[in-house]
Amino acid sequence: MRWRGRRGSENVEDRRSSRGPAMAGGGSILGILIIMLLVWLLGGDPLAILRGLPQQPGGGGGGPVAVNPADDERAQFVSVVLADTEDVWGQQFQQMGKRYEDPTLVMFRGTVQSACGFQQAATGPFYCPLDQKVYIDLSFFDEMNDNLGAGGDFAQAYVIAHEVGHHVQNLLGISEEVHRARTRAGKEEANELSVRQELQADFLAGVWAHHAQQNWNILEEGDIEEALNAATAIGDDQLQMESRGFVVPESFTHGSSKQRARWFYKGLKTGDMDQGDTFSIPYSQL
Repeated sequence: MRWRGRRGSENVEDRRSSRGPAMAGGGSILGILIIMLLVWLLGGDPLAILRGLPQQPGGGGGGPVAVNPADDERAQFVSVVLADTEDVWGQQFQQMGKRYEDPTLVMFRGTVQSACGFQQAATGPFYCPLDQKVYIDLSFFDEMNDNLGAGGDFAQAYVIAHEVGHHVQNLLGISEEVHRARTRAGKEEANELSVRQELQADFLAGVWAHHAQQNWNILEEGDIEEALNAATAIGDDQLQMESRGFVVPESFTHGSSKQRARWFYKGLKTGDMDQGDTFSIPYSQL
C-alpha cells in the first residue's frame, strides 16, 4: 500500500506509554489507599506499599511504559490511514449534505479505559460510540500476521477502516437504530442484527478503499488480496472452527468469512454508499 508522503491525522491519542488507573493484582486505588492509611496509623511507612507493588504491562503501576521503537513506523502508518478516512468521509458526507465529524483513534498497550468500559488488548480493535473513539493495540497487527495468517499493510488499513465504518454508522444514526432493535429482539435475531451491522462496516471499509484509490492511487499488487484474506481470517465460521472445531451459524455476530470478504469487495468495487444496505435484504442472502 502506498502511504508515505501523505499527511497524518491530528486526531490520534497515543496512550502506549501510559498506565491505567488499575493497581497490580486487581486491587483498586481506593483499596490501596485504605491499606496505606492503616499502615500509617500503625506507625509503618505507607510508601512501602507502593514500592512493593509489582507492575503489570500496560496496566496499573506508577511509571511510564517503554514504547517499542519498532512501533513508531506502524504508528505513522495508522495516522496516515486515519487521515485518509477523514478526507474520504468528509467528501462523502458533504455530498450527502451532512458534516462529517472526525473520530479520535487511541493507540494503547495491554489495557485501556474507554467510555464503553475497561478493555484488554485481547478484545481486538473496537469503536466506542459513547466517546466516538477507535481503540487499537498495535500488537493486534502482529496477531493478524503471526496467528491469523492475515499480514500486510493493506490488511491493517482494512481493520482501521472497518472501525471507522462503525463511526460512520454512528453519525448516520444506524448504530442507535440497531441498538434499540437488539434490545427488543431475541438472542438469535439480535445476533443477526449484529451481523448486518458488521457486514455494513466491512462494506464501508471497501467504500473508503475505493475512493482512497481514486484520490491517491494507494493500491499496490497484492493489496486487495491482503484485505480479502484478512476479512476471511476474521469470519465467525473461521474463528469458531479454529477455537471450537465446529461452527454454530446462529451464534454469529460478525458474519462468515465469505460474507465479510464479499461485502468489503462490493464496497471496494462500487464506492457507492447506496449499495450497502445490509438491513433490507433477507438474512440468507447476505
